[in-house]
Amino acid sequence: MNGINKDIDPASELREEDDESSLPEMEQNAPTGTLAAGRAAILRFVKLAPSAPGVYRMIDAQGDVLYVGKAKNIKKRVTAYSRPTSHDNRIARMIASTATLEFVSTKTETEALLLEANLIKRLRPRFNVLLRDDKSFPYILITSDHWAPQILKHRGARTRPGRYYGPFASAGAVNRTINALERAFLLRSCSDSYFEARTRPCLLYQIKRCSAPCTREIDFAGYAQLVGEANEFLSGRSRSVQKQLADEMDEASVALDFERAAIYRDRLSALSAIQSHQGINPRSIEEADVFAVHQASGFSCVEVFFFRTGQNWGNRAYFPKADRTIGPNEVLGAFLAQFYDDKPPPRLILVSHDFDERTLLAEALTAKCQRKVEVSAPARGERKELVQHALANAREALARKIADSSSQQKLLGALTETFSLPRTPRRIEVYDNSHISGTNAVGAMIVAGPEGFRKNQYRKFNIRSSDLTAGDDYGMMREVLQRRFRRLLEENPRTMVGGVLDSVLRRDDEDVSWPDLVLIDGGQGQLKAAQETLSAVGVTGVPLVAIAKGPDRNAGRETFFMAGRDPFKLPPRDPLLYFIERLRDEAHRFAVGSHRARRTKDIREAGLQEIPGIGPNRKRALLRHFGTVKAIERASLPDLAQVPGINAETARKIYAFFHESAT
Repeated sequence: MNGINKDIDPASELREEDDESSLPEMEQNAPTGTLAAGRAAILRFVKLAPSAPGVYRMIDAQGDVLYVGKAKNIKKRVTAYSRPTSHDNRIARMIASTATLEFVSTKTETEALLLEANLIKRLRPRFNVLLRDDKSFPYILITSDHWAPQILKHRGARTRPGRYYGPFASAGAVNRTINALERAFLLRSCSDSYFEARTRPCLLYQIKRCSAPCTREIDFAGYAQLVGEANEFLSGRSRSVQKQLADEMDEASVALDFERAAIYRDRLSALSAIQSHQGINPRSIEEADVFAVHQASGFSCVEVFFFRTGQNWGNRAYFPKADRTIGPNEVLGAFLAQFYDDKPPPRLILVSHDFDERTLLAEALTAKCQRKVEVSAPARGERKELVQHALANAREALARKIADSSSQQKLLGALTETFSLPRTPRRIEVYDNSHISGTNAVGAMIVAGPEGFRKNQYRKFNIRSSDLTAGDDYGMMREVLQRRFRRLLEENPRTMVGGVLDSVLRRDDEDVSWPDLVLIDGGQGQLKAAQETLSAVGVTGVPLVAIAKGPDRNAGRETFFMAGRDPFKLPPRDPLLYFIERLRDEAHRFAVGSHRARRTKDIREAGLQEIPGIGPNRKRALLRHFGTVKAIERASLPDLAQVPGINAETARKIYAFFHESAT
């Protein structure tokens, strides 16, 4: 399960009475970081290890957790690491780095497995298989706390009353399905406040994506029937729903009510569109998750397919971080334990590779969700076909990943050469500011590396300084960099080795929090401000590059500024220039989005009076018509002009206020 335990032969474990004194004196005094020193450290802690199920943590001299493992007998498992020979390179490196160990006993091995998965996800040890991009999955929710239930996308805790359907592989899959369901069942997707404020049907009614219960275009019984049909369809009874709609279409045609027949025809077409997007659908499996792992060129890809109510609800590819020497069986076993740490498992889990602790994992998931969960590695039949289909997708996804990685490495190599960096960057930080005349100012940092954008490490900075002049971009940049690097020095201090940050000298397999390159949107002035700020907080050795936009802000004519070099440009069609533009544009997108979110929040808190020409009376009229500020923000010019008391000029001012371009 943990990717290392099975490499240790229990038959070669040391006797329990062995301790540090059994080591030769040379090994007891071995230098830190050597295999002998690691063995000595392990033997010191063996005497404290319990002879019971549980979890152990191997920790280095800096206090970082190297590895989290579980065992049926912790003492025997840990003792096995102290043997002098027969370790492969990966385990030998781990042992050599070990300075201390910590133990947690559990009642059963099943509990140990669940605790191990939780600790791995929280501590992210370097020698474990690590699940990346572990975001919650979206669901479709049909609410039950209103007389006219709402259909919407939902993430997170299921606290709102209603029926949840999922998980779906992505937000895009949910959005497409909801759009089709709206056309098929005409359910409302608006919020309750928007619903209650309506006095006439909205645009969704006009385009036949809602039955407009808000204005009683449909009665309670008719809307309840639509809700029931939608629940039946999402519960797997799609054929009965389609048959019912087809029968009603035929009845309307016989009665020469062609308008009503056309409505049923369109709803049937929408249902067919939903099913056509689902691709492969199982014939005899109602609920299952299918996992397939493929390895190539030192990378691993785990493809996951979700089947619910006999329908394919999408798939997603994961690329877990694992040592190249770990086989597909171990990767899959470790991946599954972490994957279901915070997700409810289905009744059936199909896997492409069998692994040693498959039965133990099934027992753990069964105990966790209080119903039987089967984990199976099928050898024939439809289940095998589903696994093979997932395996083919994993193979294709990994091929694309490797191709993208190769291209990214070439671009990073060109970046290293162009900017004379000491090594190929593993972490690039890009900074930008966004504001409107100094109001709601936000600084943004995005992070990129060999694997592309690292969105889970993006950061936004609400500008706090009260003494800044409105629109002082230099002052904003100083504040952002000061806050970022002061915190970095506190949380992850680095020393200088020969004029170079020691983070630059670390191994490739270590995660770094210090940037190898900082890009700033701006010119010579921004570069100088950044240099002064980093120097003031005591940071040196971080390469800084400022990117000034071309004349008339033309892309492709940017000028680059670096300390000790004359300003220079790259050829207009240089792939490296496109790459840098992508980084800068992503920082700008994130900064502008953060600024707009903050501005909208302030508007909601301060009221609509901030908009020129909007007083209390017009504010009440707008809210009475649209329900919420968010709905006003999304409204088109014609819709705004329809509000009583809002003329065309005022409508333009309102629209311009919400859609004004941020700097």
